[in-house]
Amino acid sequence: MALEQLLERIKNQKVIILGFGKEGVSTYRFIRRHFPKMNLVIADGNENLKVDEFAEDKHVKFIKGKEYDRNLNHYDLIFKSPGISFNRLDYYIENEKITSQTNLFLEYFHQHVVGVTGTKGKSTTSSLIFHILQHARGNVFLAGNIGTPFFDIVEQLDSESIVVAELSAHQLEFVHHSPDNAVLLNIYQEHLDHFNSFNTYQIAKMNIFKFQQKGNFLVYNGDDEHIPGWVKGYKPESDTCIFGTQIHPGLHVRCKNHLIRFMNDGEIVDEYDLIDYKNLPGTHNYFNIMAAISICRRLGVKHNDIMDALLTFKGLPHRIEYVGEFKGIEFYNDSISTIPESAIAAVKALRGVDTLILGGYDRGIDYQILIDFLKENPIPNIAFTGPAGHRMLEMCREQNALPKNYIETDDYLEIVRFAYNTTPQNGVVLLSPAAASYNQFKNFEERGSYFKQLVVSN
Repeated sequence: MALEQLLERIKNQKVIILGFGKEGVSTYRFIRRHFPKMNLVIADGNENLKVDEFAEDKHVKFIKGKEYDRNLNHYDLIFKSPGISFNRLDYYIENEKITSQTNLFLEYFHQHVVGVTGTKGKSTTSSLIFHILQHARGNVFLAGNIGTPFFDIVEQLDSESIVVAELSAHQLEFVHHSPDNAVLLNIYQEHLDHFNSFNTYQIAKMNIFKFQQKGNFLVYNGDDEHIPGWVKGYKPESDTCIFGTQIHPGLHVRCKNHLIRFMNDGEIVDEYDLIDYKNLPGTHNYFNIMAAISICRRLGVKHNDIMDALLTFKGLPHRIEYVGEFKGIEFYNDSISTIPESAIAAVKALRGVDTLILGGYDRGIDYQILIDFLKENPIPNIAFTGPAGHRMLEMCREQNALPKNYIETDDYLEIVRFAYNTTPQNGVVLLSPAAASYNQFKNFEERGSYFKQLVVSN
């Protein structure tokens, strides 16, 4: 029924697909499966976009280059890919015209969705929820920002299916619907190159619960600097569960040392002892685990099934990933770290980093919190790379926070050799850049993979 409603929404509309990356191609293929002769326009800013494989489609028109986003009001539906920003537009677009896979999927399938967002930790938390549900009940899908577009799975869903959806701020920016079950992990400065301000970024994130109804469920971080105020301001009708380190009225979950306890008005209703759990190190990962358990308990997963699944979850690549021990030195790849808070969390999680690799593309993020942390917790060896690394180095120099040994270079081979030469035996090397990768790399995965390759080969 939901699929039929979705198709009816698209039928007989004048459609433009804005951005022809992975999601744009997925949208095109979905529409073509159901409307083989619908006229479509595909617009992308890449003048060199390869479209040869679509040459036989006589009902599609491509617009490529700088003017790809002109005259958008000529269309009934604008399928906006997440990476497309409207910041450069000099004209108003009627808001009801703007849609996306995320918006339509949440409109027609919200009851199936566990939505997870946050500046950091959403991939780990989404994957952990998926892992637990797969272990306990099956018929669960993992989609969204983590790699699988929603329209790629929509025909596979039945009335009992659950979709764990990792949702970025880019995906949530123009949605008008929320998932029935939502997780809000944290809010830090991020993606300021896409959004006009930090406040606009936060507003986009709040769409994860803004449209929830009675009987829906929201899990959120009560320790976060920003989230409780937003939740209080929006006053969602949904049931809530707060996670963190503090005591709250009603249902909440808190961690203390290795114990995760669910409390209801001061009484313990469930407890998870993770004293032997090593797969997700660090306090920030305990927060991810609390959020995941909260959702799974709400969906009826039993205590023992949750514990069994936790013990078999190994974490994700590029997230404090153990690369291995080489020449008596341990190497960790945390290339996913693109903000100072995540680098700080990684250093804390490993409890004894000797060499730290910082820097990359500079998006204007405030790094003072990281410099203050390094002054209080000095790391003897630091490699600075890229424009962001240069700015961090200058801040360290100005504030008398220079490490004992440091290097500034864009050559990762030189960085790895610096790590081998300066890190003591049994020491720890951590790549946790606190910056985006795309001054040198396509994405953080490419950066992390290249780092691991150099570590192994040297």
